[in-house]
Amino acid sequence: MRTKSDSSTPLTLVPEPTRIVIAGGGYVGLYTALRLRKRLRREIARGDVTVTVVDPRSFMTYQPFLPEAAAGSLEPRHVVVPLRKELEGIDVLTGRITGIEHARRRVRVEPVAGEPFDLPYHHLVVALGSVSRTLPIPGLAEHGIGFKQVEEAVALRNHVLDRLDVAASTSDPQVRARALSFVVVGGGYAGVEALAEMEDMARFATRYVEGVSPEDLRWVLVEASGRILPEVGPEMGAYTVDQLRERGIEVRLGTRLESAVDGVVVLSDGEQFAADTLVWTAGVRANPAIAASDLPTDDRGRVTAQPDLRVVGPDGVLHGVWTAGDNAAVPDLTSDQPGATCSPSAQHAVRQAKRLADNLVAVLRGRPTTDYAHKHAGSVASLGLYRGVAQIYGIRLRGFPAWFMHRTYHMSRMPTLNRKVRVVTDWTLALLFRREVVSLGTVHTPREEFARAARLHEVA
Repeated sequence: MRTKSDSSTPLTLVPEPTRIVIAGGGYVGLYTALRLRKRLRREIARGDVTVTVVDPRSFMTYQPFLPEAAAGSLEPRHVVVPLRKELEGIDVLTGRITGIEHARRRVRVEPVAGEPFDLPYHHLVVALGSVSRTLPIPGLAEHGIGFKQVEEAVALRNHVLDRLDVAASTSDPQVRARALSFVVVGGGYAGVEALAEMEDMARFATRYVEGVSPEDLRWVLVEASGRILPEVGPEMGAYTVDQLRERGIEVRLGTRLESAVDGVVVLSDGEQFAADTLVWTAGVRANPAIAASDLPTDDRGRVTAQPDLRVVGPDGVLHGVWTAGDNAAVPDLTSDQPGATCSPSAQHAVRQAKRLADNLVAVLRGRPTTDYAHKHAGSVASLGLYRGVAQIYGIRLRGFPAWFMHRTYHMSRMPTLNRKVRVVTDWTLALLFRREVVSLGTVHTPREEFARAARLHEVA
């Protein structure tokens, strides 16, 4: 309770607004906030309810489009959604949540500038998502690059094109071979789609790079298990392997990365070679902030939930805490397997977010909640321009139909009409004009030229 008084009136008690904090601004965070704003419009306008979204970035990234953004088929700015613009009426804090203490109903926020602070809540939505799951492999931290954020996609695109420039500008065969060797670790969606799109782009770019041909490029996909793309089934996974190998891509199944010290890739099958490009996409894990909390988790570090998306522990439901998405262990009510949980996909995240918001509103209004249940429709994957694989409701597609379905489905899932129009416009322009293959690698060190000029002036 808070108090309000003045010199002419007695002390009165005014109820505090209900504070809803959404930890994370990804799929679940954005869609939950949009749904809450729609369902609680009057309460938010009156100040009875406040909704706050906390995320280290001021935008949501639509990750399925990162491979196309990296390959130049989509403008990188068009695969992100600015949170403040789309969430008008909702508070957006740009900061990192480093801890959750539900016993005190507080989250610890580390802003981009200033001292960390505690943010109180009545209801908390844990939508922190996942981060790259790395292993203690020598040299990986120094030479690897992830593929979960738009800045990583842009950096990878510039780096690959820059390596072509290096190869064309040197007479040293070892430098050339190292520059033209590209390694992707991880045979899931992120790894296969990133490799396929980047190889497609690099192959096209060689026509403008004198002295470098597609045959000079070496692309290697490293996967520890015996198959890739398990989500589309064994038959389509085997088809994908065949398609990649026909393009000259080396697919190393049952193989692990052992070392990357000094940029020398050492594989578990005994081969080693120098490569300037090492992309790590070998799995994800729950956001580490969850480990720094008093919330119940499963053996994979995910927050445990009951079917209505409220957090539940050994002692029962934790009132006021909700979760969904990659960081949540949500029971899959459509599965025949006991203990099955929903897969970490955009398909589930978007639907879970809407159900979560509706259930939260139901609790605020004293109504019963509804369990989340959605049977996974299937999976689609792009293998480069006009190529793809898909398995939808048991129907297997390959080639152009699968690629077209991949684009159509993800365009429909892209948040906001604004971004949908921009994505379709990019695709339309790509049909009329050739792919852009300009490297802007210096954007990562924008002060380098100025600093060099300043040093030269000091010497003079």
